[in-house]
Amino acid sequence: MSDIQMLIDMGFPKEKAERALEVTNNKGVEQAMEWLLAHADEPLPPVESNAAGDSSSSTAGGTSENTTEEGGSAEADAAIAKSLKCDECGKLFKSQEEVEFHAAKTEHSSFSESTEEKKPLSEEEKKAQLVLLEEKMRRKRQEREENEKKEAMERERLRIKSGKDMLEARRRMEEQEMKKLMDQRKREKLESQQARDRVRVQIEADRAARKAKESGEMPAVSPTSTATVSSSPPEVKPTSTTTPTKPVEAKNYTTAKIAIRMIDGTQLVQTFQAGEQLAAVRLFVQLKMESVDASFGLMTNFPKKVFTEEEYEMPLDKLGLVPNAVLIVTKAQ
Repeated sequence: MSDIQMLIDMGFPKEKAERALEVTNNKGVEQAMEWLLAHADEPLPPVESNAAGDSSSSTAGGTSENTTEEGGSAEADAAIAKSLKCDECGKLFKSQEEVEFHAAKTEHSSFSESTEEKKPLSEEEKKAQLVLLEEKMRRKRQEREENEKKEAMERERLRIKSGKDMLEARRRMEEQEMKKLMDQRKREKLESQQARDRVRVQIEADRAARKAKESGEMPAVSPTSTATVSSSPPEVKPTSTTTPTKPVEAKNYTTAKIAIRMIDGTQLVQTFQAGEQLAAVRLFVQLKMESVDASFGLMTNFPKKVFTEEEYEMPLDKLGLVPNAVLIVTKAQ
């Protein structure tokens, strides 16, 4: 707020306030206020104008007595009207500027000339008015500081709220990302479990089929062998001699009985199809282990051979593991 506006808010006329600031070289409101209180009863210097002088000089030197009497009566009237009075509150004013300021401030509209003279302020009244003005200035300063403090608090509140909103948005994003990650892991785990279940079911189905097939063949072989022995005892030797020729037919065996020696020393025996890949044996071992994700390898002892990743894709009969074989589980290197 400018100095001139502060002085006007205190009740000083605009012209006097401007004059006070001009006289005090714009050194502040307090010095201008002291000057106004010290010269409260003094009128402002009149505005230079030659209108009145030109009017008087334009009249002829030898006017009539009537003109002189009219001028004398006008001067007498001007001497009688010593102030302007507000008809609504009875307050006296010395100038038209004070009347206009009072009307703008109180919205009073009825004023008249008065023969009462506005008494100059005494020293006590000046001091009292100075105290009131200082108190008014102090209240305005306090109000301004309170408003500035409220504005600063509001800005801080908005800043904190904005920071909290950002943190909340970031937290929600992190929760969504975490949820997506957990859902993805659940899907992967479920898919892995389903794949293991399918392999397990397939292995069980193959095992059941092999058992059914073996159980169906054994009764058919036993009667023939017994019949052969009972019918021709002398021909047992030729039969035994023909038996060694059967390894040629062993290449066509459809099953492979694999003995598996685990890392902890235990041994497992399982029958596989001759056309199954070595990877089926590895999957069987993996399912028997405590940790499904454990890494290991397979090898033979006599002759010693460690199977490679390419050989895991080969069938058992091509690897020479039919009809019987011993495999050793080794730790991954």
